[in-house]
Amino acid sequence: MSIRDTSAQDRPVATPASQRAGKRRGWLLAGGIGAALLLLAAWLLSGWSAGSRSIDVARVRIAEVKRGDLVRDISADGRVIAANSPTLYAIAGGTVTLHVVAGDVVKQGQALAEIDSPELRSRLAQEEATLASVEAEASRAALDAQLTRSSARKLLDQAQIERQAALRDLERNQRGFDGGAVPQVEVARAQDDLKKAEIGLAHAREDYGLQGAGAGLDTRNKRLLADRQRAVVAEMQRQVDALTLRAPFDGQVGQVQVAQRANVAANAPLLGVVDLSKFEVEIKVPESFARDLAIGMPAQLTSGSGQPFPGEVSAVSPEVVNGEVVARLRFKDKQPPGLRQNQRLSARILLDTRHDVLMVDRGPFLEQGGGTSAYVMDGDSAVKRQIRTGASSLGAVEILEGAQEGDRIVVSGSDQFGDAERVVIN
Repeated sequence: MSIRDTSAQDRPVATPASQRAGKRRGWLLAGGIGAALLLLAAWLLSGWSAGSRSIDVARVRIAEVKRGDLVRDISADGRVIAANSPTLYAIAGGTVTLHVVAGDVVKQGQALAEIDSPELRSRLAQEEATLASVEAEASRAALDAQLTRSSARKLLDQAQIERQAALRDLERNQRGFDGGAVPQVEVARAQDDLKKAEIGLAHAREDYGLQGAGAGLDTRNKRLLADRQRAVVAEMQRQVDALTLRAPFDGQVGQVQVAQRANVAANAPLLGVVDLSKFEVEIKVPESFARDLAIGMPAQLTSGSGQPFPGEVSAVSPEVVNGEVVARLRFKDKQPPGLRQNQRLSARILLDTRHDVLMVDRGPFLEQGGGTSAYVMDGDSAVKRQIRTGASSLGAVEILEGAQEGDRIVVSGSDQFGDAERVVIN
């Protein structure tokens, strides 16, 4: 016996058209969402493949590589200082008497202050007395030399007379011997006397030369001692004269560093004198440009009115302080009228000019990459590229290799990239 199912009771029911349209809309919506998800995944995948990082364009600065003339110059604000402003020091310790006050206009050679030093003046008097004694000894030595030469000359003259007498005796005895009136022994004795007189004359002549030379040496030594003592006295006199401090040039008294009638030590600073006829401009230059500076380089100084004045580098300090080097500029032809100390002036030093070179704006990328690498834009991505830089100025740097005209380089903000080879710039 078979059991009947309910298939005989089932009847097909027709689907309404509204339900069929709703199903189609659902499938279309699901397909659209899937396509959007696929596009989003593709965009994320392309961003990941383009760079490991993404940086907002507002956080970086991009500059274009251009071709032109690179002018290497240094611009700085300087202050006017006196080119000649020495400080006068005390030559010896003592009491100071001031004849001027700060701000007084002085002339060259004018007495500014005087130091009362009894010790120095006493030493001068002692040295002068010693000089008088030495000069007297030198004069006595010269007189003794004359007496010695006179005595030696007297002995020489006597020896010459004795030889002349011996020669005459020999001639007389020889004539007598020839006439048979004088024996041979008298002639021999006369010959011996002549030889003795000649020996005495030779010794007298030698003694005369030696005693004259000895007397001359004694006189010379005494004279040299007197000259030495005279030099000592002259030096002491110079020091005593230096007790009166005088203005080295026409100018103005600067800062007075001691009080009236103060007791100062030797080599203590007393006051300064400023030469108001010659000024210089002091500027501070970055250490990276200091090695390019040289004395005599042309410069341009601009006053507050905007009028330029030609100048030149007069000095460059070898000391580096806080990454800067102090340099001095002097006016080449004429200086602006009415200059005063500590007045501010603009200075520009022209180092050199390079024509028709590839260059880009200067930025921190030089220090960050050590001048050997930079990030060059490739579409919306910054690609790290090896470059070689040359000369640089305050505003631009020369590109020797690694970039072409029209390339865009990230000159600022690349420190955010880390060591990434490619970075997306949004």
